[in-house]
Amino acid sequence: MDRRKALKNMGLSLGYVVATPTLLSIVQSCKTEKVLEWTPDFFTKEQGEILISLVDLILPATDTPSASELQVHLFIDKFSKEVMPKEQQDVFKTTFNAFTKTALKDSGKESLGDITTANLEMSLSKALKISKGQQKVNDKAIAEYNRSIANNGSGTLSDDVACYAFASKLRGLTIWGYKTSEYVGEKVLAYLPIPGEYIACGNVEELTQNKAWSL
Repeated sequence: MDRRKALKNMGLSLGYVVATPTLLSIVQSCKTEKVLEWTPDFFTKEQGEILISLVDLILPATDTPSASELQVHLFIDKFSKEVMPKEQQDVFKTTFNAFTKTALKDSGKESLGDITTANLEMSLSKALKISKGQQKVNDKAIAEYNRSIANNGSGTLSDDVACYAFASKLRGLTIWGYKTSEYVGEKVLAYLPIPGEYIACGNVEELTQNKAWSL
């Protein structure tokens, strides 16, 4: 499978029908844009700072770079603006606002600029570390909300469900953006740009050093 098909399939797995050249252009632009000069296209400047902290909480630096080091936040910002349908953009913004409002309330802070990484970690954990039963209840409420938005343009979510919806969506986009980065594709996953020797009966784990294929 080539990279274009892999990217398209990843989009479909997240519920998107993506024009592959558009997605590839997003990935490419994220590689070349300088982080220090970054001004979000979809999010506000304050939300962009929060986004950087959140993606690094989801995928911090270990023996591989953190999510922000691979510019995953740029990918999410551009993907949200250029690929998401209008209804999903609105839902993403609404749930992001609910998440930050709850984070401010829980931390006792007055502005987004005052929220610390520790505050965000607490809010992220609160949103995601729930029982399987509660996840099912939340997922059902989110599905009903999305149907309502699609049918008549209105709907409501409780703050807890909205926070869960945002955190779940962000986690999925962060992992997706990370896996589609050039570094992870070539340095972390098993990568063979030019097919080499065909070993019909070799052990897959030994041949790939127990890594998943990049493409």
